[in-house]
Amino acid sequence: MTYTELPHDPYAALRIPEFRYFVANSFLITAGLLIQEVILGYELYRITHDPLALGLVGLAEALPFIAVALFGGHLADRRDKKRILQNSLIVILLGSVILYLVFQPTVVVRFSQAARLAIIYGVLMLIGAAKGFYSPASSSLKPFLVPRALYPNSSTWSSSFWQAGAIAGPGVAGFLYYWLGLDNSLLVVIGMLCVCYGLLSMIRSRPVPVSDTPQGNFLSSLKEGFRFVFGNKIIFYSISLDLFSVLFGGVIAILPVFAEDILQVGAKGLGFLRAAPSVGAILTMLLMAKYPPTHNAWRNMLLAVAGFGVFTLVFAASTNFYLSLLALALTGAFDSVSVVIRQTILQIFPPDHMRGRVAAVNGMFVSSSNEIGAFESGVAARLFGTVPSVMLGGAVTLVVVTYVYVRTRDLFSVKLS
Repeated sequence: MTYTELPHDPYAALRIPEFRYFVANSFLITAGLLIQEVILGYELYRITHDPLALGLVGLAEALPFIAVALFGGHLADRRDKKRILQNSLIVILLGSVILYLVFQPTVVVRFSQAARLAIIYGVLMLIGAAKGFYSPASSSLKPFLVPRALYPNSSTWSSSFWQAGAIAGPGVAGFLYYWLGLDNSLLVVIGMLCVCYGLLSMIRSRPVPVSDTPQGNFLSSLKEGFRFVFGNKIIFYSISLDLFSVLFGGVIAILPVFAEDILQVGAKGLGFLRAAPSVGAILTMLLMAKYPPTHNAWRNMLLAVAGFGVFTLVFAASTNFYLSLLALALTGAFDSVSVVIRQTILQIFPPDHMRGRVAAVNGMFVSSSNEIGAFESGVAARLFGTVPSVMLGGAVTLVVVTYVYVRTRDLFSVKLS
């Protein structure tokens, strides 16, 4: 029996070994980098007591990501995707090693606090640049690992493993910091990245897809990618929805402020707060493996983003730790629905020879919105106060959903399954 004969098997994509290696790598690199992000953010806030320092962490990664992502997508369409992933991972691993060394006692004594902060942000910029090559190569490789009939199923599982990493990373980070300290926690991250390299090595290289149209230079290649994204209504609006909801409605970057000053739950509580959205997401995604949201996809997309905005407002208004956890879990649940639908759209509509560039454009306007959103959260928290800034973000998300609903009623008839 072939895989295409198993469209209703919820585990169909996971029966393919290389896809298992791919999602296991996704889990580990996501968990590892989030552990690193959480403990660095908490340490920086302890040192500076400035929410803007948390926002600068996101900005330091986002700027180089944006700067190189389009070129990364261009390369992903014309070079060995596996080799790009491995080389990018080596750079990320090198950056993590440098971060570990920065916190060693000899370095702490030798450099001023300002110099050490400059090194940390510089390394984060290096990691952001590497992710600008890694992200489009990873997104464009995934469709080649499974048959087309399994794209919705593979999107659900790849998102589930990513979210599992997003649970494990923040959830473990607070406890690692509490039990092992900063140095040993960073060593754990380095070890996880080494395992990721081994998993990537078990995926065979794929031939570069050949386009029917002649290959132009770099600029013409980018124009082709942008024309496709902006000319395809469902891709453009699915990216735009996620962009604005994460950019204005995300609260992850300033959770250390909630943990320390508002809810007063410390490092362990921060771990639970960071994990809560992903707990809600992974439970929802497991349900979606059996009941995919791709029937009435656009309606479900709009409802999901609206739900994300509503429970962002609930979180902002809450002063109870458990209500805050519930609200964050529900933001993750609603966000996971939009993630699965968007990933399915991005697998179905782009042609093979353009997947890298489409993934790069998506990365610029969505993936980087996490980092730019982190900076926006830090700036807004400083200007307006932490709680008012989060409430404003939730309200903006609802306004954006309403606007997109008015503009995209014709997309309600689009079928993804």
